[in-house]
Amino acid sequence: MMRPALVLAATALLLSSTVQIKAQQATTAAAPQATPADPFPPANLKFFDAASPSTADVNAFLNVIWGWDTNRSWRVEAIQKTQAPGVSKVTVFVADKSQGNKVDPVRFFVTPDGKFAIADSVFAFGPHPFDATAKVLAEQAKGPAEGSTGKGLLLVEFSDLQCPHCKEAAPVMEDLKRDFPDAHIVYQNFPLTEIHPFAFKAAAYGDCVAAAKGDAAFFTYMHDVFDHQESLTPELAQQTLDNAATKAGASPASIATCANSPAAKAKIEAELKLGEQVGVDQTPMLAVNGHLMPLGGVPYETLKQIVAWDAKGTAK
Repeated sequence: MMRPALVLAATALLLSSTVQIKAQQATTAAAPQATPADPFPPANLKFFDAASPSTADVNAFLNVIWGWDTNRSWRVEAIQKTQAPGVSKVTVFVADKSQGNKVDPVRFFVTPDGKFAIADSVFAFGPHPFDATAKVLAEQAKGPAEGSTGKGLLLVEFSDLQCPHCKEAAPVMEDLKRDFPDAHIVYQNFPLTEIHPFAFKAAAYGDCVAAAKGDAAFFTYMHDVFDHQESLTPELAQQTLDNAATKAGASPASIATCANSPAAKAKIEAELKLGEQVGVDQTPMLAVNGHLMPLGGVPYETLKQIVAWDAKGTAK
């Protein structure tokens, strides 16, 4: 579900085409095609007149973003000066073996300090583009957690208990917990109150269940809310949340008192602020050691490849 007022950190530019291709391949078998060993034209030095970034800088960045995909190859074809002082235009040719090595260009601009790139939006650039977000989440993502106690592989899910796509993502998170036993998995509330009128209250109930009964009780509560999500209506929402709290072993009356407190409301506002700070603009979203991506619509095997790659590349 979209949160229109926010801007997504621009993994979208560099991830969306692959996700789209992989999703198509999940339903349509591609016919075998003969592909050339090197589909790219030779790079021409006259198109490299900018002082920075270097070709090595660009390749290091793209390896972090794309290296998990063994079908994808690329070549940096241009790093050029622009009319804006210090701003460089980068052109990369990209091919996918599974699509017959058809070559497509990707273009973006790099700021003078080498820390950001700009395409449809602004995103971190460099060989470690996710480190800043990873640091923020490691320090501030304090929602209910499961899995490993260590944070070498930190998965932070931003979710909304009234969001149908978040309900669909719950089994995906269970699969990730199974396939990555070393992952520390954190649930962060991100209620989209403009379109989900009971999401904020459901989030506050969840935080209070976690505070009263522990993280495991929260996940029992979460799954029960998702199981009865269609009952988050004016007539049934209160009973639905009370039932979920009861199933988690908590007193509905005490949870209601807690959820209506200023402290509980302030905690949800802080969770929303954290999501906005790192670029969340829809739910469900998943941050893998700081690499933020939409959780819905990505084939699981592709998601698993990305998580494994991010875990390898950012291992401390």
